[in-house]
Amino acid sequence: MDDLDALIVGGGAVGIACALALARRGRSVLIAESEPLFGSMTSSRNSEVIHAGLYYPPGSLKARLCVRGRDLLYAFCADRGVPHRQLGKIVFAHDEGERPALERIARRAADSGAGDLAWLDRRDIARLEPALPAVAALLSPRTGILDSHAYMTAMLGEVEARGGQIVCGARVAALRRSGDAWSVFIEGEAEPVLSARQVVNAAGLGAQELAARTEGFDPSAIPARLLVPGCYFGYSGPVPFRHLIYPVPVPGGLGTHLTLDLAGRAKFGPNVRPPIEAEDYVVDPAQHDQFAAAARRIWPGLDADLLVPAYAGLRPKVAVPPGQEPDFVISDAARHGCPGLVALFGIESPGLTASLAIGEEVAERLELGPGATTLDTAA
Repeated sequence: MDDLDALIVGGGAVGIACALALARRGRSVLIAESEPLFGSMTSSRNSEVIHAGLYYPPGSLKARLCVRGRDLLYAFCADRGVPHRQLGKIVFAHDEGERPALERIARRAADSGAGDLAWLDRRDIARLEPALPAVAALLSPRTGILDSHAYMTAMLGEVEARGGQIVCGARVAALRRSGDAWSVFIEGEAEPVLSARQVVNAAGLGAQELAARTEGFDPSAIPARLLVPGCYFGYSGPVPFRHLIYPVPVPGGLGTHLTLDLAGRAKFGPNVRPPIEAEDYVVDPAQHDQFAAAARRIWPGLDADLLVPAYAGLRPKVAVPPGQEPDFVISDAARHGCPGLVALFGIESPGLTASLAIGEEVAERLELGPGATTLDTAA
């Protein structure tokens, strides 16, 4: 049975970033990914946006790790030749009733250190994006887009260059404590296949299930999972926009927005639908009229016949009391009682942007012990 420093369960962007942070600290690491290909679940079903950190409560993990992760991500992409573009984002008020929402975003962004926001009036909007019907807007120049698969491939390349490995098609069935290490059981195998002194549960949609199969993991430390679906529709024609265009947020999401890929193709989404019980990635064509109505708030001249179903994703949210905003949950032994293990729950947007910073946070907690954060080493 192989003996490792660290096992990372989950080969999405966050899991690979955790492996990279540990490999950079000299750890021997192995990534176990249940799917046939790495990064093929939540990490490949999103807008591929590099978020600036505008929306999240100051002091939250989302706010802190998004801003830190944004800067790390731009530097990593530039250094490794990962395709990306800092297009900038416009968040707009469609009418005067939405202006207070913009003011709240501006205050949060300032308090969270996102910075660099500029207010736009009607004249500014007409100059930058004349097709956008808005009374006011915020320009976020630090927002951008990237090729998420190229990003994950580049991270994985460095992990492997430092001696790490990834095994796909390997679903971790259980984790059991054995002395000062973890015995790792793979689905279909009766005996443990390896031992790891440290484990990172970055299983995404499956994080709660794995936590429940981890020996000694306090059940009260497993937050309830909500699977919140969101669909995207593509636009099969040119669009008159150069920036990413976002409405003010709606309950459960950022609102159906317009994003561009690196080839200039546009898509609208994701929408927000009620939570579902099981994973489902079907895009119902019957949502077309809903998407057309949302898209016309951004672009009244849109040709609805060119809107076509694209793909769906699932937000791995954690359930919170009414009126509370969900945050990332980075759970270590101080919370769940398992030494040498960090579990990640609710890593939805801006998880892709924050991935390198999440990796730093996880590595610090494993290195310094329960309750440690990257703030401890920044002081």
